[in-house]
Amino acid sequence: MDKTQVMVYFSLYGDDFPIEYVTESMGIELTNSYKKGDVIVRPHNPNVISTKSQFRNETAWELSTGYQESFDVKEQMDQILERLKNKATRINQLKKKYELKCDFSIVIIMENGDTPGLHLDNEQIEFANSIKAEFDIDLYASPYNDTYDDEIV
Repeated sequence: MDKTQVMVYFSLYGDDFPIEYVTESMGIELTNSYKKGDVIVRPHNPNVISTKSQFRNETAWELSTGYQESFDVKEQMDQILERLKNKATRINQLKKKYELKCDFSIVIIMENGDTPGLHLDNEQIEFANSIKAEFDIDLYASPYNDTYDDEIV
């Protein structure tokens, strides 16, 4: 991976709830899910030695764009909102019934110093507010060479 990538995902999460029912009720096929108590599987990293398993402390239903080359987070947000835009009432019903929370996660992996735009428009903010969703933004910057180090200013 040598190009900047963005992933946005929407999560409904809580103590324990029927993931299959939420999928059916939403009429949207999820992209990921896990149950409270599931073992957290991490990609193999030979530099990290762990003898202790970690377990999920909640159940989650997720809808994700997956990683995409992008210089504008709005594109990935719009992909998720397009699928959710008529589901605010249903999301709120599910949140109340199962005591769930929800959020939008934005994950940006910057390569070579290339940073995407991070602008949330009124429609995105209003939808998030209508379901009382929070935003979680994770930024990962891969090392890059600063060409200005060798230049005389």
